[in-house]
Amino acid sequence: MPRRRTSSSSSSSTASSAAAATPRNRTPQPVRVRRRSFGDFVKAFLAFVVLLALVAGVPLALAVTVGWPLPDGAPGLDWLQREITVQTFLHILTVIVWLAWAQFTACVLVEVKAALSGVGVPGRVPGSGPSQLLARQLVAALLLVGATAASLTPGLSQLGQSLEGNQKPAVAAAQQTPGLFAQQQEQAASTASALAEQAGQAGQAAARAEGGATAASGDTKYYRIQPPEGRHHDSLWEVAERHLGDGRRYKEIFELNKDRVQPDGSKLSEASLIRPGWIMEMPGDARGGELVEMPDEAPNVSEQVQQQISDYARTGGDHAQGGGDAHVSLPEQRPAPGPATPVTPATPAPGPAAGGQHATPAAEESGRSFGLPEALLAAPLLAAGLLGALGRRRRQALWHSALGAVGGRRGMEPPTPTGDAQDVQDALLVGADPDGVRLLDRSLRGLAASLAAESRPLPVVYAAWMGGNGDLHLQLAQPAGKPPTPWQVGQDQTFWMLARADAERYEDAETAAPYPGLVSLGTMDDSRLLLNLEAVPGLVSLSGAEADRAAVFASVAAELATNGWSDRMTITLVGFGDDLTPLAPNRIRHLDGFEDLFETMSAETRQRRGALGAAGHDSVLTGRTGPAQHTRWAPHLVLLAAQPSDDDALRLAELAADAGRLGIGYLVGTGGTDLPGAAWEMEITGDGKLLAPLLGLELEAQLLPAAQQRAVVELFTDADPERGPGGPANTPPFLVDVSEQGRPAVYARLVGSYEIIGLDAPDGERSAQLHEALALLLLHREGVHPRVLASALWPRGVTEDVRDALLERLRAWLGSDPDGTPRLGTDATGRLTLAKSVVSDLDVLRSLYYEATQGRGVDSRQVRGRLLTDALVLVRGPLLADRPEGRYRWLTHEIIDAQLPLLVADTGLALSEFHLERDRAEKAIEALNAALRTAPADERLWHELLRATHATEDADRLRALAADLVGRSGARGLPPRTEALLDELLPTWRDGVAAAG
Repeated sequence: MPRRRTSSSSSSSTASSAAAATPRNRTPQPVRVRRRSFGDFVKAFLAFVVLLALVAGVPLALAVTVGWPLPDGAPGLDWLQREITVQTFLHILTVIVWLAWAQFTACVLVEVKAALSGVGVPGRVPGSGPSQLLARQLVAALLLVGATAASLTPGLSQLGQSLEGNQKPAVAAAQQTPGLFAQQQEQAASTASALAEQAGQAGQAAARAEGGATAASGDTKYYRIQPPEGRHHDSLWEVAERHLGDGRRYKEIFELNKDRVQPDGSKLSEASLIRPGWIMEMPGDARGGELVEMPDEAPNVSEQVQQQISDYARTGGDHAQGGGDAHVSLPEQRPAPGPATPVTPATPAPGPAAGGQHATPAAEESGRSFGLPEALLAAPLLAAGLLGALGRRRRQALWHSALGAVGGRRGMEPPTPTGDAQDVQDALLVGADPDGVRLLDRSLRGLAASLAAESRPLPVVYAAWMGGNGDLHLQLAQPAGKPPTPWQVGQDQTFWMLARADAERYEDAETAAPYPGLVSLGTMDDSRLLLNLEAVPGLVSLSGAEADRAAVFASVAAELATNGWSDRMTITLVGFGDDLTPLAPNRIRHLDGFEDLFETMSAETRQRRGALGAAGHDSVLTGRTGPAQHTRWAPHLVLLAAQPSDDDALRLAELAADAGRLGIGYLVGTGGTDLPGAAWEMEITGDGKLLAPLLGLELEAQLLPAAQQRAVVELFTDADPERGPGGPANTPPFLVDVSEQGRPAVYARLVGSYEIIGLDAPDGERSAQLHEALALLLLHREGVHPRVLASALWPRGVTEDVRDALLERLRAWLGSDPDGTPRLGTDATGRLTLAKSVVSDLDVLRSLYYEATQGRGVDSRQVRGRLLTDALVLVRGPLLADRPEGRYRWLTHEIIDAQLPLLVADTGLALSEFHLERDRAEKAIEALNAALRTAPADERLWHELLRATHATEDADRLRALAADLVGRSGARGLPPRTEALLDELLPTWRDGVAAAG
């Protein structure tokens, strides 16, 4: 049954009682009003008789005819030996009837309480299925004649609307929470009232059809915002729905009235923020009994209101009749100096400072994509999460290879992506904003730590807005007092704001992530919205075409799985996303259908509810700041892409009624119909807009389309450390001719201090930038996209002409080969590539190790020893050891810092093995010590050093090495395998440690 809303109007005209109740984001269909008939009264009377007979008659009859069925005293042992008589059976049957009566009476009481309160789903009496259904029908029939059905029996719209115990009632919360969700209208509409109101809309539509000629005259009309009725609050969407026939025309009303002074002295600055008593000028074709055409023609309107309308009419000269796009006010970047009309913050967009695109503005203005997926370029937080998770996956694969987890692939090079995967990787590099993720994480944890220090609970946060200037705004469910320093109150008491400069002073806090359920939904102008899914008091529904919904769901799942502001969470994907598991196998799980979901989540809901009660917490937020913060209360977010059936939707709504308090969030896809229990409703359009008019939202949605989703998954599966050893041989991406004839024209030394041989020193002012650009190209012989190069050198963004000027200087500096070929070229995909005559020592090191272990050195021991020795000589320290502070920040996205120590360790181990085969222990020790200078944390090198030292048969030397190892281990102690090796080689090593201690 579609959910309907009551009108907010309280006009004295008859139209007020039949004003349209608008289904959320739907156009209501006119229906016939059904009035109570004589049959309804008959049904109510019969229901009363049946209830009286069952609730009062049954116990009375049992007491009169049978009496008390249980024994008067405690039975003796001889009771078991008595003969079973007819009277015994009657007593047993009487007990059963008493129990059935007690259960039915409990059902009646539960249903009456729920019907009279009109809040929440009636509680279930255990094992009472048919009894409770009968009680519900009888109660509804009885009370139908006195009030509407929905006011007595909770409607579908009430599912999932329960608030946390420490929150204010719905009406107060709605009135005291201005901003994005202030217009969220909590349903209390009755079925009969909704039908009558839709019928009234149908009459208004007919009147509009008959009065078209009058509409053309363009008479100016006014509407006065009505005060709340119960839980309902007026909104521009509903005003447009009632009087213009289409809720989407609320923008026209906004354009006519924005920034005009209202009777209370304030101004309309946000379409979702209106106040009772405000006056709205309406378009000329507006119709309905609640409108006033001219003040002197409104006999039912007080003189005071007529005067207000007249004064207001004189301020509208600059506003043209007609529609226009509604202006969305962004959050104030600093707290307002005094009281002001609350302004809903819009989401800080992906600007360079706030975590946005690092692409050139000129490129974006011209609409050129440079062949990279724009969806990922416009998703800086998602890109940063995916890039960080991919880097961790590749490092894990390297260590698996180094430790022999994948046989025959020591020193494994990650596969070089191609095609769509390469474009997606470049888009991640360009679009990622790791600084934005870091600041968001530190800011939220710092807030949690400050509140914990003051013994204050975490406030419920509905959304976070990241501004273009880097400021962070939190939108609270209700006022929570003064925020801790350096946080400040924003536009009103429901907004807390942290300036970027203050956020940068935060250090890492040892506290649990307070709001791990935040996820990016999209941007408005230059602001980005993160919605807190686990704080929703019910379900979040997403309607739209299936493919568009899938792109939103994939984006949400990928960001939740890889974001940097969460500790632990579980993401359950239902009916989709089985291929997304590789992004985060420890976070993501996939269920095939609703039955599996219901079984799983029912059990978890009961467990969490019981655990909260046992711990004495009213919600998971208070638990996160307590002693159990790192072990309990991790969020569980459920993404259900396919629309559930009606029965499943009801079960899901009931399951989600208490979800916000328990840290469980539900995002459910719908095909276009209303979803029972949906607290917030959104729609994704075919052109990528995310709409929620009643929440004041119209965003550029963050999406992960199917093709890009497949490419992202390919990047992760190719880097999977669990893939078998049957892969290709470990071939470096660029092999150098290591013979005497292979001397390069330009030689760059990267392993150690940065030096370039074969080129003149560039202009001093441009030198650091040119050196950095060349280093990036040398580490990516497969090619570098121009936008990747620009984002690496200018993380905060750069114009296209500046980037092109740098490329021209770089080409001129590198010059050309003797045959005239430029040493900086461009491949077929537009990526920048270096000529083979430009070589780095890292290229040579890789090539020497490859030749020694898989090339010429395999068949010649002498060649292998020489190649390994030459390779180890190249190692002069860590990569780019003297790089200036503040530059080369793109190296955080690379795995070369992990690859180089492993490559050096493999080289040292291979050379040590080469020497030990001929009993040259001193040479082996020399090779191992050389490798340890670059890879001091590699446990394999220390093990081989212990074995080589033991081969010298010098016990004192071995004992000194053991003491050195113990000293390096610190408080953590030696690794178990190292201890085991020392027990084998030097059984008395523990005595030496004890004596030294």
